[in-house]
Amino acid sequence: MRTFILIFIMSFLSACSSLGVEPWERDLLAKDSMQLVPDYLDNFYDEHIYFSKEASSGGQGVGGGGCGCN
Repeated sequence: MRTFILIFIMSFLSACSSLGVEPWERDLLAKDSMQLVPDYLDNFYDEHIYFSKEASSGGQGVGGGGCGCN
């Protein structure tokens, strides 16, 4: 029983030891394809057209528009 408790405590203490980005992973995360919005201007124009048509801003993933006719 002691060994089980010791193993549990050791695994609990070492569970968060690998948080963060390692130096060799930073080159992959810095690529344009890994960004949330790869092309800033394209996203800017899409959002501008959307809120100009719907008379609202934000909420790109929600159904319904700015007119109140969900």
